Amino acid sequence: MTKRIKGSCTTILVGKKASIDGSTMIARNEDGAGPLNPQKFVVVNPEDQPTHYQVVLSPVEIDLPDNPLRYTATPDATSGHGIWAGAGINSANVAMTATETITSNSRILGVDPLVANGIGEEDITTITLPYIHSAREGVKRLGALLEKYGTYEMNAMAFSDQDEVWYFESIGGHHWAAIRIPDDAYVIAPNRFNIDHYDFDSEDTLFAADLPDLIETYHLNPDRDQVNLRHIFGSATIKDTRYNNPRAWYSQKYFNPEFKTVPIDQDLPFICRTDKKISVEDMKFVLSSHYQNTPYDPYGTGTEDEKKQFRPIGINRNQELHILQIRPDVPAEIAGIHWLAFGPNTFNAVVPFYANVTDTPAAYKQTTGDCDPTTMYWLTNVLALLGDHNFGLYEDQENLFEENTVAACRNLQIEADQAYKHEADVQAYLEKINAQMAEVAMKAANKLLGQMLALGEPQMKLQFTLND
Repeated sequence: MTKRIKGSCTTILVGKKASIDGSTMIARNEDGAGPLNPQKFVVVNPEDQPTHYQVVLSPVEIDLPDNPLRYTATPDATSGHGIWAGAGINSANVAMTATETITSNSRILGVDPLVANGIGEEDITTITLPYIHSAREGVKRLGALLEKYGTYEMNAMAFSDQDEVWYFESIGGHHWAAIRIPDDAYVIAPNRFNIDHYDFDSEDTLFAADLPDLIETYHLNPDRDQVNLRHIFGSATIKDTRYNNPRAWYSQKYFNPEFKTVPIDQDLPFICRTDKKISVEDMKFVLSSHYQNTPYDPYGTGTEDEKKQFRPIGINRNQELHILQIRPDVPAEIAGIHWLAFGPNTFNAVVPFYANVTDTPAAYKQTTGDCDPTTMYWLTNVLALLGDHNFGLYEDQENLFEENTVAACRNLQIEADQAYKHEADVQAYLEKINAQMAEVAMKAANKLLGQMLALGEPQMKLQFTLND
């Protein structure tokens, strides 16, 4: 069996009344177990979707339904560990991000052990997203798959459509619980079990049918007066105080500076609300953040111990960042936007690719395992390595690169939103616009690389003049 690899991501969910334009948005950093896990951006057309699915990391085989939907995906660019499709938007304008590795505890794992020969992160998008027509339907399909095949790891997933956002967490080997995120709320979910207060009688919750009885039968609830799934099925470890909680703390403080919390809090809220309407730019900042303006910033002025105290969100193990946006005020054929960036997020920019296409731009599709700076994945990693050496020297140029890239792509999008209706072949037109956006992003990234070289080379140690 191929060795299993675990990543560690950060998820943001935004309800339609919490966003700046009424969109639903689900987003995640896909963080690898180590740096350099090449990613690509593709469209899986119905004829390319398997009808019989063989899991790579376990012996499971699954016969998939007929008539799959088309969907965008961000799979691994190298083979051997499975597909790892990551996230995407299907042709019914349903979005899915999978998966966020989460924590557990020995009580639930004793009751419902993980299944060595089950399904896992490598499979979940591929066997779920092409067969669902709503976010709620996605929850139900994934729950049925987990109950039937079991899983060898604890993971969290999210689904969205034009109206609803759902968050789903697996529990032990065969159980699960999901909750609809209120329309006026947002969620920050690091690598721990995140759902807290839970109402089994609510229309906004879905779960394995025997979950309430499981909790009662095996005395799993440590609280006397509430049902808090994080307390029941999750963790509150020292690792959480260094690895998970600080990421939620910093993100929540960005949206709600009035919160009286500290980085190591074990009971940071799950469902949050803010007076500020949340934009794509807000989500990108948070998913790129590294504790700016705190002593914990690795690029900041804190002590060496403080800089290494907490795990940041923006990190060298970021492989891709997606923000899946389903817009409410445009026709269905242009509603789905797969915002995408590759590589470490402190040094990249998100691009708003239309999801209603049959192909993707070459610079985002043709990633291989070999370094090739003509593709965005590898170019971003070159920028990140150079920028990490002296972040303060390059910070202004990086910020301008990101602002200008997103602004130029937004301008293209505004024009395309109006012009597409005059096109006979809408998908071909949107593919052309996506290619233009990719070209904008590649040119801007290469311009930034040139600026960084100009600033950095005079500071090289390998220099000599007669005045030395």
